Amino acid sequence: MAIAATHSTQTREKSSGVFDSIINFLVRIAESNGRMKAVERLNAMSDSELQARGLKREDIVRHVFRDMFYI
Repeated sequence: MAIAATHSTQTREKSSGVFDSIINFLVRIAESNGRMKAVERLNAMSDSELQARGLKREDIVRHVFRDMFYI
């Protein structure tokens, strides 16, 4: 019985490691996207700099992805 419990725990650890690797891979892909870099760049600006560009902070994602999702 102890062997089964140990085996079960190791299997769960391996499967969670695989899922963690897949999720980390997908996050790296998303972060390397040029649009995400544009979102980060705009988020780093002050509110007055955004206002000079005609943007509000809450509209940054809508602005960057406007041709994909917000038609």
